[in-house]
Amino acid sequence: MSKSRSSQIITCKAAVIWACGEPLKVEEIQIEPPKSTEVRVRMLYASLCHTDVLRARRKGDPVAVFPRVLGHEGVGMVESFGNEVNGLEEGDYVIPTMLAECEACENCTSANTNLCLTYPLSRSGLMSDGTSRMSIKGQKLYHMFTCSTWSEYMVIDYNYVHKIDPSIPLPHASVLSCGFSTGFGAAWKEAQVKMGSTVAVLGLGAVGLGVTEGARMLGAAKIIGVDKNSMKKDKGLAFGMTDFINPDECSDKSISQMIKDLTGGMGVDYCFECVGAESLINQAIQATKEGKGKTIVIGGGINSVKIDYFPLLSGRTLKGSIFGGLKVKSDLPILMEKCKNKEFDLDELLTHEVTLQDIEKAFELLKQPDCVKVLIKI
Repeated sequence: MSKSRSSQIITCKAAVIWACGEPLKVEEIQIEPPKSTEVRVRMLYASLCHTDVLRARRKGDPVAVFPRVLGHEGVGMVESFGNEVNGLEEGDYVIPTMLAECEACENCTSANTNLCLTYPLSRSGLMSDGTSRMSIKGQKLYHMFTCSTWSEYMVIDYNYVHKIDPSIPLPHASVLSCGFSTGFGAAWKEAQVKMGSTVAVLGLGAVGLGVTEGARMLGAAKIIGVDKNSMKKDKGLAFGMTDFINPDECSDKSISQMIKDLTGGMGVDYCFECVGAESLINQAIQATKEGKGKTIVIGGGINSVKIDYFPLLSGRTLKGSIFGGLKVKSDLPILMEKCKNKEFDLDELLTHEVTLQDIEKAFELLKQPDCVKVLIKI
């Protein structure tokens, strides 16, 4: 029995995608009550992440399950919860987290990874018991990771939610549930950027700007932003970027060479690939210092890539990252506190807003040169 008074199926609106490449359709769906370790959340805001775009538009997704309700960034209010849920009450504000932290497994007790073994990253589009909490006209709907935020209601295992301070602006909380936090964490937890170091950031979307802010707060002396969209220069400067490169404005040089030109020919200590472009991986590696350079790969969308061997043999490091290496219980509250204290300006990220009904417009807005993040008002 649920601790909550609500144990009924809810009919609500959600953005349903029926096949890869098809437009999203806002339709009425059914949301089941939460099971014992689950929470049902009334969504208030969501946002559009590059990973969602890949799931919606790109052929060859290794987990191409449809029909589906996408969205993994967002913020909402607890509507009901199961009898094994602890630490949450009705009306609490929460964000979904693609990862969990049991605090007891081999990985959670290690300082080297944020990937919990007890509650792993979900890729199946289903809950941990192999079933779904959503349906449409009797047909099963697949989730996105542990949640589906492009819906008026969603059900999520409570191990994958984080309670937030209600004083944090809700739109800011939405972007902290993945994009910006992923970038900030990559600089802080994965690279562990050192005071006085040099940094290059390939791609100045929400993730790249998160890296930029993280590197600034950690005391990097030079932060080079790289983006083909010159309108991103002002955004980068707002988050601490010191130098900007538009590769299209200097087509006779490689990106790695342009970065070396700004660092006395040495390259940077840390380079972050935030786009998910095969062509940028080797450029990112080659842009770092021989013998000690670190390249952190954050951008999604690459199935395989051919790596140039010699730059790695020369002492450089290539590392992948999920959620910026952030541990949900240990690290995310620190970012939330910084947000509450207005230590970074997340309004700079929120350039556009649409309603759930007009969610298809969000995909077009992302193509606009002045767009960083699209907020979806549920």
